[in-house]
Amino acid sequence: MKLNLKRPLAFFDLETTGVHIGNDRIVEISVIKIHPDETEEVKTWRVNPQMPIPLESSLVHGIYDEDIKNEPTFKAIAADVASFLGESDLAGYNSNKFDIPMLMEEFLRTQVDFDLENRHFVDVQNIFHQMEQRTLRAAYQFYCGKDIINAHSAEADTRATMEVLLAQIAKYEGAEWENKKGIKTVPVVNDVEALHLFTNLTKPVDFAGRMVFNEAGEELFNFGKHKGKKVEDIFQIEPSYYAWMMQGDFPLYTKRRLEAIYKRWTAKKNAAKPQQPKPEAPKQEQAKAEQPKPENQQQPKPSFKPNRPENQQPKPQPRPQYKPNYPQQPRREEKPAEPINDDMLAQLKLKFGK
Repeated sequence: MKLNLKRPLAFFDLETTGVHIGNDRIVEISVIKIHPDETEEVKTWRVNPQMPIPLESSLVHGIYDEDIKNEPTFKAIAADVASFLGESDLAGYNSNKFDIPMLMEEFLRTQVDFDLENRHFVDVQNIFHQMEQRTLRAAYQFYCGKDIINAHSAEADTRATMEVLLAQIAKYEGAEWENKKGIKTVPVVNDVEALHLFTNLTKPVDFAGRMVFNEAGEELFNFGKHKGKKVEDIFQIEPSYYAWMMQGDFPLYTKRRLEAIYKRWTAKKNAAKPQQPKPEAPKQEQAKAEQPKPENQQQPKPSFKPNRPENQQPKPQPRPQYKPNYPQQPRREEKPAEPINDDMLAQLKLKFGK
């Protein structure tokens, strides 16, 4: 069966060091890109995660530390991966909850711009679980009658996912599905947009499922003590909750979407604040300000003139003389000089040794 495509659809699968979106890393990514003219392109990258691969993960996908020690880091290939995906819609198995947020985490971590806006996302697992509720291996056996060879390698799982979607469209052609409200529809059709709507019934805001949209298109928290409450309402009643999430162990894409909601809420809050009127100036000052002033006319500066007759100069005042106030000493009476005698000469000789 041919997929009815308006633009390329990229099936992709990731093998990782674990399942924690914020902490784990990609070790392999494979993409099968289907074009509207039915041509396809396939690319697979092995990635050095720059961290040890836990044994339990290696036992699942068969990739060990030794296998990827000489492979490039995701930062080295991120631009190539983004370029190859281009503007394609994205499809995968459990991709909405794991592969897309994990891939976005790597792009954000390496600061490579990859915009998810205006794309369609087809999660084959959601179609399968909502119609049959099985695993990928069972889905491949159920829909295609085959077993996956080399299961848990990225390319084998990606190709199995693509074949399962084609078989699902053929099997459920015209099949009705009833939602929780009792409304019956025929959701599985050969149209990517319709498959996008059917595989995103929970309407996640951030793919990790921490926030979801309600019927009115408003963001709700989908975890913790505020589950089911509007995000903007929590910003109002508990502003610290935003800071807690931004500093907490949440995926970067979840934080980006939360930040966008916070900025929008802050802008609305500031716009709703009443504008304070400017105080009016006193009437006299206002009247003076309104009087027109002639252009280029300089105002004369006030000058100080003493009040005295013209051509009369002030008389110079004598400076006071300073006289020290020494205490008066009594005068000594002067006696006439005595003539030098022999006694005086003898005393001088004794004093000076001459």
